[in-house]
Amino acid sequence: MAASNWTTPHPSTFILLGIPGLEEAHVWISIPFCSVYILSVVGNCVLLAVIKSEPSLHEPMYLFLAMLTFADLVICTTTVPKTLCIFWFRDQAIHIDACLTQVFLVHAVGTMESGFMLAMAFDRYVAICNPLQHSDILTHQAIAKMGLGVVLRGMIVLGPYPFLLKQLPYCTTNVISHTYCEFMALVKLACVDTAGLRVYGLLVAFLTAGLDFILIILSYVLILRAIFSLPSKEARRKSLSTCSSHVCVMIAFYTPAFFSFFSHRFGHVAPHVHILIANVYLLFPPMMNPIIYGVRTPGIRQRLLHILGLKRA
Repeated sequence: MAASNWTTPHPSTFILLGIPGLEEAHVWISIPFCSVYILSVVGNCVLLAVIKSEPSLHEPMYLFLAMLTFADLVICTTTVPKTLCIFWFRDQAIHIDACLTQVFLVHAVGTMESGFMLAMAFDRYVAICNPLQHSDILTHQAIAKMGLGVVLRGMIVLGPYPFLLKQLPYCTTNVISHTYCEFMALVKLACVDTAGLRVYGLLVAFLTAGLDFILIILSYVLILRAIFSLPSKEARRKSLSTCSSHVCVMIAFYTPAFFSFFSHRFGHVAPHVHILIANVYLLFPPMMNPIIYGVRTPGIRQRLLHILGLKRA
């Protein structure tokens, strides 16, 4: 399409191919994509409404969960509508400014999600390892500052991405073999040495999501040590149950995220497999988070049943 008769190194539009090699199945693939997206939007909106309407849920864990939920809504809405336009209408063109906005939001909000999960791990650490000072340490003011810090970190660290990418010359093609604009996908199109950008991308990933993951693991080592030092088996069970939802959410987020990151930079994965995993990373956690917390958290579950009229106040 727009890649033919290529004349300019600074295109005004890019072409998103969708999932190369599976073009004939795009309409069928769109069915689970659309279904998961609808479930994600509905589930996260309901979760936000439940947390907002129930005063007993205005605690640190649920406030951080609300921040994570809002980030989930942003990140899946940033990419899925355009992906569905590609699948349904072959609307593959995307203006460079819209493309760079996608790059920024996908990476910045993904970094924010990781930061919110670190904040939730810190909340669990304080609640279990220092319960008497939990309310003194995690005041509403402290929670607001932590949330703002996570947002500012994502915006500042990932802010250079669009500007760096816009300066690159794309001399060969403007065709992106992906369903959405992604940092490394654009870097690979450039016809100059991008070693510095690749190193920068690795550093950003390590200093944000990578460092968050290490700190979360460290916090859970300390949490487990505190739990297993409790004298009562029932107390250990209750303490573990308060962490189980957060652990499930972390697994749902970090597993596809790390697979997508490492396969894009170091692996030799088939392109269609990588693209599917990259979309799972954006779609699966937003769908699963409301389900996990709705099923495993009594306060949210009871409030939801009350809203639906299935349980009396």
